[in-house]
Amino acid sequence: MLSVRPKIAELTVQLFGRSIHPELFQVYASKSYQRSRYDATVQVTSAGHVVIWRHQGLVLTEVAAAANHPLPQRRRLMAHRALGERADRVELRGGGVYEVKFAMEPVEVGLFNFYQNELARCGKAEGGIAEGVFHQFDKSERFGLGALSYMHVECRDRTFKVQTLHTFPDDCALLKCETVFRLPK
Repeated sequence: MLSVRPKIAELTVQLFGRSIHPELFQVYASKSYQRSRYDATVQVTSAGHVVIWRHQGLVLTEVAAAANHPLPQRRRLMAHRALGERADRVELRGGGVYEVKFAMEPVEVGLFNFYQNELARCGKAEGGIAEGVFHQFDKSERFGLGALSYMHVECRDRTFKVQTLHTFPDDCALLKCETVFRLPK
């Protein structure tokens, strides 16, 4: 199955106060995490990424996908185009917080190739990348590397943090995203 990343032109970052049907995405890499007060799953998908976080009946789902990707409108809490830099914060019932910062960065070709090669090398090393998930997409042109996605996870008792890096070789651009789900003290 061909796994080529969508173009960046219409990329969005959205938050839903519900789960999203898994059949909406082709999942290429996934990892689940369990703590005493919450559980979470991170996924590299055909459209970008999905982060699902659950705490005492509350389900939050962050999706990075093209704006035209078929996603529900019901219980959508936040939606932003992934252009430039952006930060947002959503207060959760019971005092918890969801925070996201992301930036779409065009990068000079030499630096972009360095990032691509280093990330590919780390992802293919023996044992892979243990702190999260990694996927290398098929290349969309005859030469070069395919796009890469890496999701680094820090799983603490009250904090779940995900740092995501998606590369877009055709556009020499990076999408960096940092998401934090924080429980009250």
